[in-house]
Amino acid sequence: MSEKISRRDFLKLTAMGAATTAVMTGCGPMSRYVVRRPYTQMPEYNQTGESTYYASTCRECPAGCGIIVRTREGRALTIEGNPNHPVNRGRLCARGLTAQQGLYNPDRIRAPRFQGRSNPATPGRDLTWDEAVQVVATALQKPPQRIAFLLGLAPDHLYDLVSELTQALGAPPPLRYNALAALEGRTTLIEAVRRLFGSPALPYFDLAQAEVTLAFGADFLQSWLSPVTYTRAYGAMRQGNPRRRGELIVFEPRQSLTAGNADRWVPIVPGSEAHVVLALGQRVAELRGLPVPEAFRAVRPEEAAQVSGLPLEQLETLAQTFATATRPLALVGGSALTQPNGLVTAQAVLALNALVGNLGQPGGVFLSAAAATPTPLAEVKALVERMQAGEVDVLFIHGVNPLFEVPAALGFEAALARVPLVINFAAFPDETALKSDYLFPDHSPLESFGYQRSLAGSDRPAWSALQPVVVPLYDTRATVDVLLAAAQASGQALLPYRDEVDFIQQKILPLINAGGFYTAPEILTFWSRWLQHGGWWTPAAGLPTPTLERLPASFGTLTPPTPPAEGAFYLLTYANHLGDGSGANRPWLQELPDAMTTVTWNSWVEIHPRTAEELGLKDDDVVRITTPYGSVEASVYRYPAIRPDTLAIPFGQGHTALGRWAEGRGCNPAQVLPAGHNAAGDLAFIGTTATLTPTGRRRPLARVESKEGVYGEH
Repeated sequence: MSEKISRRDFLKLTAMGAATTAVMTGCGPMSRYVVRRPYTQMPEYNQTGESTYYASTCRECPAGCGIIVRTREGRALTIEGNPNHPVNRGRLCARGLTAQQGLYNPDRIRAPRFQGRSNPATPGRDLTWDEAVQVVATALQKPPQRIAFLLGLAPDHLYDLVSELTQALGAPPPLRYNALAALEGRTTLIEAVRRLFGSPALPYFDLAQAEVTLAFGADFLQSWLSPVTYTRAYGAMRQGNPRRRGELIVFEPRQSLTAGNADRWVPIVPGSEAHVVLALGQRVAELRGLPVPEAFRAVRPEEAAQVSGLPLEQLETLAQTFATATRPLALVGGSALTQPNGLVTAQAVLALNALVGNLGQPGGVFLSAAAATPTPLAEVKALVERMQAGEVDVLFIHGVNPLFEVPAALGFEAALARVPLVINFAAFPDETALKSDYLFPDHSPLESFGYQRSLAGSDRPAWSALQPVVVPLYDTRATVDVLLAAAQASGQALLPYRDEVDFIQQKILPLINAGGFYTAPEILTFWSRWLQHGGWWTPAAGLPTPTLERLPASFGTLTPPTPPAEGAFYLLTYANHLGDGSGANRPWLQELPDAMTTVTWNSWVEIHPRTAEELGLKDDDVVRITTPYGSVEASVYRYPAIRPDTLAIPFGQGHTALGRWAEGRGCNPAQVLPAGHNAAGDLAFIGTTATLTPTGRRRPLARVESKEGVYGEH
């Protein structure tokens, strides 16, 4: 490989023409060897005070929104949505807007490092990348069945490469886990689609054209699947139809941001969603003059009303509203799926859409690609059991922090201690990184190439592109390049790629003839346009239509929720703008008020005011929340929009590592959740009960709202 040269020297050696044009636009095989100088050593092609813009992809969650990054003099200044991207159409959520705080965060891991985990007497030390590559190469020579990879949900190109690598080695395929996906019930939703429609995929709900929408547990305005997509669709649903304003009805035990914006919030008993859907489906079929499918006869409306705590008259009114709508739509996610009945609920909601004939229709249900799906918690549990049994010699971790994201009851920490070699590609010193043997830091997403192709919010086939917008600030390296170099150094002819850019170009090569809104005669010109537009997608909307030959006779075993014992409460946790918890090291996100409580910089436990009064609790009292799996402490927040028999704690705080803005702040609900799963293998914690114990302490919460205006306090 030739040495790196400056752009000026390269242009001197290159004839003016197509090759020069390719290099100037970032494509061409030589472009990866051109150094991008930091702003302190400005290259000649940048002008002081002039901005340069790059199209890339947000990696703050798996949604894959397109972004435009404005840079000046080598620094990333602002991030905005890409107006042409099919997922977000120019819009962006709070997490995406703060991505540069990950790039410039002072707590980043800045170089490869050996930590001496297995022998505390051995001091840690920084390594060169040549040493790091050799460590990985040696690890890849372990017996294949004793090698394990645990990845997050982004980026997809890394998952694709690791899948090929493990297949070439004969090792188990990589697992993908993410706390946000678990709280969404993403695996359950995909499994429900597979059972009903024959192939695993994520449903795409055409909310924008719906007339009446029933939402079961899906907080699509804040954290579910692709919140920017569904927020835009929600606006269109409300204002896009000049004849009728779209109606939204939300079923969940605690009022989320989505429920707070709905026409009606229906506070049902946690875990009773399946009963309600089945009862509604039965009445909708009768009201429409259709034969009632056998699966919907599993629950009588009277039984559903008793289990859910809803008056029978209200169920009847809701059924009539849905049955008489021109474009009815039902969607499901979140708390409706993360429970023992989750798979039944998901299938019942999808079948309810089929019952009213909206599959593949405007305002109905379509299917989007789900080629790289998350791993069910049940498979992560199987990995933990292998680790505990001493069957894993080396564990590679990237993009996930299992010591924070996985329920502590799963025993991941104890199992990790039994793995002889743990190699972590974390960019930040999170809880799992500090328990690893080696830290080989990946680039920041704003320093990276890549792609995201599982786009739950796209109304058409699409791949979203990543590209570096600044030169890497520290001695980090792309994980794909590390693995490719290690595979070559191991002496095994495992993968036919020179480097990360070559791998990505080979993967997107079939898109040249796939009918996108641009094409090119060869890969170098196509690569230039891929980077220019921030990805590839078809010019017109269009997704596959679900096909359902017949409904099954049953959606599965249905278990009524068990009422809490005297003095106990149902316990919920939910995602807010901190996502899977990785956003807790962003001060802008910490400072951003929670949408419903306005609390910042801390955790809280939401309690209905009447319940708090009965227990003698006031705002800011510190209480201990105890379940059969552990206990945490949090300050009381009296929240009128929650059932009196339910407690709720937001997910994302409670870090013991991750950096100065995240550590020692709030509590982590994963410490008190069960390691149970539903029939789809997904996390099932709804139905967990907890007790409250006052500690006698107070810890005032920082919040924006006026206490006097809410509760009459001074």
